[in-house]
Amino acid sequence: MLSLLAASGAAADPIYWSDLGLFPGFDLGFFTLRFYSLAYLIGVLFAYWHLSKMLKQPGAPMAQRHADDLFFYCTLGVILGGRIGYSIFYQPNLWSNPLDVLKLWEGGMSFHGGLIGVLLAIAWVTRSGQLSFLRVCDYIAVNVPMGMMLGRLANFNNGELWGRASDVPWAMVFPDPRAGEIARHPSQLYQAGLEGLALLIVLMLLFWKTNARYRPGLLVGVFTLGMGIARFVNEFFREPDSQLAEFAARTGLSMGQWLTIPLILIGLIVTLYAVTRKPVGTGSVSETKPA
Repeated sequence: MLSLLAASGAAADPIYWSDLGLFPGFDLGFFTLRFYSLAYLIGVLFAYWHLSKMLKQPGAPMAQRHADDLFFYCTLGVILGGRIGYSIFYQPNLWSNPLDVLKLWEGGMSFHGGLIGVLLAIAWVTRSGQLSFLRVCDYIAVNVPMGMMLGRLANFNNGELWGRASDVPWAMVFPDPRAGEIARHPSQLYQAGLEGLALLIVLMLLFWKTNARYRPGLLVGVFTLGMGIARFVNEFFREPDSQLAEFAARTGLSMGQWLTIPLILIGLIVTLYAVTRKPVGTGSVSETKPA
């Protein structure tokens, strides 16, 4: 009986991505609004709207005018940092012609590069406005997983960044010739679930249902730790970039996992720092660094 069940499971046809009826975006006539671009746009707009809502709660570390500045500089940091990071960590041959680094429409963004870009943007705004860097990071961190979730869903919609070969019942055959006629993990959905939805729920509950906002570093620490662990786990299911496959085979871990290890350590340190210190005051909105 067990052998028959095993044979039946092995004979099951994989899911074909091309049968799902997905399309790259909306054709507006003069150009196509692609879902990947739409994911970035919705993610940024959600972050601005939700951050503005967060600032109306007691104990906010900045005013709305600071959120307006962050909206601009963080968007710039995500785009430039993500693209430059991709060129450094994943596709260094782009630097042979520096203009290729600026060709955002050809795809290729690095989470770690975007993270560095956002941190530099926050540092600029907090320094200019004499704000608490750590507390502003807390408020920004709560909003990031939404963009991560939408971005990974867009990757799935585009049939890109597919996973490793697998025989799980939900394995899919992706249309990219580089993927071959091989059933693979839909790792984009794993990332959207862990790095996006799960982390978004955790951070939302911490902010709105607990006093986590009054412990500087707790929210950004949980975000960094959670993102690092989720990315490290998901990389076991994601196919390494073709140009880095040999690196992954040689070192035992993918480039994404090596870049994630510092995130896990930093997240753990910041979280422990936050929970071992006394919470800040719960008074009205402050536009300057707490005493």
